Amino acid sequence: MDNLSHTENGAMSEDSAQPAPLTISESAAKRVAEIKIRNGMENSMLRVTVSGGGCSGFQYGFDFDTEIKDDDIRVTRDGVTVVTDSMSLLYLAGSEVDFVEDMIGSAFTIRNPNATASCSCGSSFAVG
Repeated sequence: MDNLSHTENGAMSEDSAQPAPLTISESAAKRVAEIKIRNGMENSMLRVTVSGGGCSGFQYGFDFDTEIKDDDIRVTRDGVTVVTDSMSLLYLAGSEVDFVEDMIGSAFTIRNPNATASCSCGSSFAVG
């Protein structure tokens, strides 16, 4: 699969005929940028993965990475790049990476239209 790159708002692919496979909220892009600056990781990208495990069968993973792999999909918003591998994208297609803050804490979350169930931890999900 070719590396795909998307417009700054993460909404459409370069050919503008296809929607981005994954989007980034404004708050997620802002938070990633803050973390990168604070930790001296200006050349890093947020890597989002899906792996087996968790309470519901699959779990999300978030990490910073400086390398693009052959099967990576890249999405950029406000100068922040999020990457995911093509296998994880099978479960993430159409999802939005978000960052939420509330009274009990703050966290990156995934709004995943493919998830048929999730548990209260927010990082585990099931597909039907």
